[in-house]
Order: sequence, then structure tokens, then C-alpha cells
Amino acid sequence: MNDNKVLAYGMYILSLLIFGTNGIFVSHISLASSQTVLMRTILGGALLTTLVLSRGGFDKKSLKEDGLALFLGGSALGFNWVALFAAYGLLNVSLATLIYYVGPILVLLFSPILFREKLTGIKSLSVFIVAIGLICISGSIVVTGMNSLGLLAAIISALFYATLIVFNKRITHTNGMQTAAIELDIAFVVVLIYTLCTVGVPSISSNDWPYIAVLGFVNTGLAYLFYFSGLQKLSGQSVALISYLDPVSALIFSALFLNEVMTTVQVIGAVLIIGGAMLGELNLGRK
Repeated sequence: MNDNKVLAYGMYILSLLIFGTNGIFVSHISLASSQTVLMRTILGGALLTTLVLSRGGFDKKSLKEDGLALFLGGSALGFNWVALFAAYGLLNVSLATLIYYVGPILVLLFSPILFREKLTGIKSLSVFIVAIGLICISGSIVVTGMNSLGLLAAIISALFYATLIVFNKRITHTNGMQTAAIELDIAFVVVLIYTLCTVGVPSISSNDWPYIAVLGFVNTGLAYLFYFSGLQKLSGQSVALISYLDPVSALIFSALFLNEVMTTVQVIGAVLIIGGAMLGELNLGRK
């Protein structure tokens, strides 16, 4: 393996580990979820937009051709984070993350309709395994009396995550870095309107600023830079499989830094969700 490939793996893995700490920083911010997303998108979007402009600017022709998909993808990204961050607070980071990662499997399930892709036996099995895992997680939440609104918020975040994936698949002319910058900027505008209509302009305390700064500049701007820099040099199968380091690291970090503990049933659900999703990716990788 040459040095460039090693560097690509390093940047990609580092970006996923950074993403895995999102819940830790969000849990220390006293703002409403939409206000937190508002700050994340303006800081991360500003950094990525500046990077794109410093590298020659946006490809206007590509943006015009992908305009609708970029707008819908950016909107889905914003509401995806609003629902996910709400689920962090109402439920906890571990369980919200696991339910959130059902999103890609929803896309796989409806791929025959959305993308005219055949649902093979392995894909069907992976969907079934993830569904059983989701039943374990959601059932345990209901049985143990945990916040049902948190469960609903997590499910909504998974639906918006699936929507984001669908629209991003429609983006065929704009490169990854420009897509990320544009979608973050669109997410900011959409979430700004939503926030002003619901909870109003955020009043940020001095205690919130360090966590907001890290979430915006490091966990969004810098992490996306590492993510796309590594992504461009790695194979599709490597990217698909290593991507599950994000939810796994989120579970580990939540246990270490937030003292979150899952029940036996929830651990089984976690294994089924992540394992089933990886099975679907393995099948796609072989194809």
C-alpha cells in the first residue's frame, strides 16, 4: 500500500471517528436542537464554502444541472440533524444513533422502486436482520418506559437520512466537496426559517460556545474535508464497510464519556442493525 493510500485511509477513518463524537458535543449544548443545527451549518458551511472558493470556486454548470437535488438534499440534511439532535436529548446518543442508521436500509428496501435495482436474497436478508434489530431497540424503549417522543424523533431522523441518500444519488455532476458545501448552506437557510418560526433566535451562553465551535468547525467543516479527501482515493467497498465505524465509535464514545448503558436486548439490537447493514454493503461491494 503506497503512502497516498495510507493517508487516504487515515483521513477517512479520522473523519468517521470525529463524526462519532457528535453526540458528546451536542449533549453539552443547552440550545434547542434546531438552534444547534443552525450554528453547526453556518460554521461548517462557511468553512467548506471558503475552501471551495479558494480552490477555484463552484462549477456553475454542474450546480444548475443538480440544483433541485441539491436543494432537496440540503433541506433533508438540515431536518435530519434537527430530528437526530432532538433524539439525543429525549432518548440518548446510543439508541438515537442506532435508529438513525436504519436510514440506509430503508433506501435499500425501496431501491426497486427508487432506482429500479433488484432486491436480491442477500439484500432482503440484510433488511430483515436490521428490522429485527430495530424491533429489539424500539420495543425495549417502550417496555422500559423511555421517552417515546425520543423514539419518534430518531425514526424521523432515519427517514430524513434515507431521503438525503436518495437525493444525493440524484446528484451526478457536482463533486463531493462542492455538494457538501452547498447542502450545508441550504440546510442553514432552511433551518434558519424553521427556527425563527418555532423557537426563535438562539441566545448562546459562554458555556455553549466551545462545544458549538468544535461541532461546527471540527466535526463538520474539517471532518467533511477529511471525509471527501479520503473518499476520492478509496474503493467503494472499503468506503461502505469502514463507514460503519461511525455508529460503532458513537456507541463506544457514548459509553465512555456519557456513561450510557444499553440493556442486553438493546445490545442484541445494535449488533443486528450494524451487522445487517454491513451485510447489505458487502453484497453491494461484491457486485
